[in-house]
Amino acid sequence: MRKDNQLLVITHLSQLVTLVLGFGSLLLPLIIWLTQKDKVYQMDEHGKNIVNFQLSLIVYCLLCIPLMLLCGIGLVGFIIIGIVSLIFPIINAIKASNGEVAKYPLSLNFIN
Repeated sequence: MRKDNQLLVITHLSQLVTLVLGFGSLLLPLIIWLTQKDKVYQMDEHGKNIVNFQLSLIVYCLLCIPLMLLCGIGLVGFIIIGIVSLIFPIINAIKASNGEVAKYPLSLNFIN
């Protein structure tokens, strides 16, 4: 296995592809993780954290829909999710460039 902090950073930042294309925040990191997890040191751990975070964001968005229809508080949830999905990939990309393992807050464990 090789140590490639640049690829780890790219994997974290690939979540931001949604800002450009409108989709792909789960798909692109998933492809990078699945193709590189056996080749790059710590890619498996970083990839699992990213995929769990993106799946968690999807679940939280799905929970905000009925909340928005019922009492309007779902709109606040969507705003918070948008801010979190923008800030934490950048913070964790910086951590990955320093060789640290990045953790995402409020991330549910779908993949161990």
